[in-house]
Amino acid sequence: MSDGSAQLTFRDPATLAVTGQVQAVLDGQPVQQLNELECVDGAAYANVYQTERIVRIDLATGRVTAVVDASGLLTPAEREKAEVLNGIAYDPAKKTFLITGKLWPRLFEVRFERE
Repeated sequence: MSDGSAQLTFRDPATLAVTGQVQAVLDGQPVQQLNELECVDGAAYANVYQTERIVRIDLATGRVTAVVDASGLLTPAEREKAEVLNGIAYDPAKKTFLITGKLWPRLFEVRFERE
């Protein structure tokens, strides 16, 4: 879970007891305002609140292993009426992500390339 800081907290699904924590770090600096998490294959994908970025965080180390720039998804006209990027979900059957935002007119199905 995220509290909007750079800290991710792991909880037992049955008891909700804290089982661990990790801080998301990019280039030696904490990545603040983590929001809307999706966990896939040992990584957390999180949008950075009030930006058009999604980061992939290694859950074992906290290291940010990729940064996705989602700024080109909306047209300029759509961007005027839209608010922040704030939605990410994973479809394991298709191995794709669904991303959207507050007041976004569309939902995007995307695939993130792995290095």
